Amino acid sequence: MHVFVTGGTGQTGPTVVAELVAAGHTVTGLARSDAAAARLESLGATPHRGSLDDLDSLGRGAEAADGVLHMAYGGDYADPDDLIRRDCAAIEALGQALVGSGKPFVSTSGTLVTRTGRVSTERDAPDPDSVAAFRIPGEWACLVFADRGVRSSVVRLAPTVHGPGDYGFIPALIAAARRAGVSAYIGDGANRWPAIHRCDAARLFRLALEEAPSGSVLHGAGESAVTIKSIAEQIAQMLDIPTINLTLEQATEHLGNPFLAKFFSLDVPVSSEHTQALLSWAPKHATLLDDLKIGDYFTPQASKRAEEIWLPHRGSHEHNQS
Repeated sequence: MHVFVTGGTGQTGPTVVAELVAAGHTVTGLARSDAAAARLESLGATPHRGSLDDLDSLGRGAEAADGVLHMAYGGDYADPDDLIRRDCAAIEALGQALVGSGKPFVSTSGTLVTRTGRVSTERDAPDPDSVAAFRIPGEWACLVFADRGVRSSVVRLAPTVHGPGDYGFIPALIAAARRAGVSAYIGDGANRWPAIHRCDAARLFRLALEEAPSGSVLHGAGESAVTIKSIAEQIAQMLDIPTINLTLEQATEHLGNPFLAKFFSLDVPVSSEHTQALLSWAPKHATLLDDLKIGDYFTPQASKRAEEIWLPHRGSHEHNQS
């Protein structure tokens, strides 16, 4: 299959591209810079110059392919309306090029669109009051193409996709623990957090392209419910510092970012049982806590990158979402 991929040079994208190439697929990847083009070429993919806002380029890339995988997402997170507009416009351009073809179109969302305080499944409707509600219109924009002759599906990724070079939520916790000399959790720390290893996510994306029925919602969660307290305790053990429980207000000061404090206070477990049964997919790689023991999370480079992203006033803020 010739697959057109957006987001192939982000944090998860290179592993997905490598998975597709290793499985015998031909990959063309959206590249908005020379560096992105070179990265795609190093993975065995062909660059397609353009950006999320270049809708004509997106349409041409999709039209020339046998399937589309849309992972790119970006913009100003302080302006959710702009995020929604850009994502839906890109999805519309990609999907329109596939109408009536029966080709697969896989788009990406997140499990944080689900309701808090319960184990959500793939069959549960997203919660319009969720912290990631800005991802919901993109889900709908993709799935509507199931009624227009496109084998469309959505993969909701866990908020932590862990593996080498992770610069997401967990490195921010580690960087804050280094600064303060304590590893913190909020309240009793019993709130639950899904996670998935990057290699397991890559295999899921490939299987979704190859096999997912039209209209499917899939959960990319290798672990359904890792407690925030257990994460904080593993960080404390690795840094040889104590743990501490904080209020939400105290956590905002500790983390230096109200966005992070809010996210780490959520109880958002999900199930991926339906996804695993539907695609004969099972997570095989390290768990999040194991990855904290054996991965590269505690290198100086990891902490520096987390500081630059989550505390931009401490360093240059330059986060390539795609």
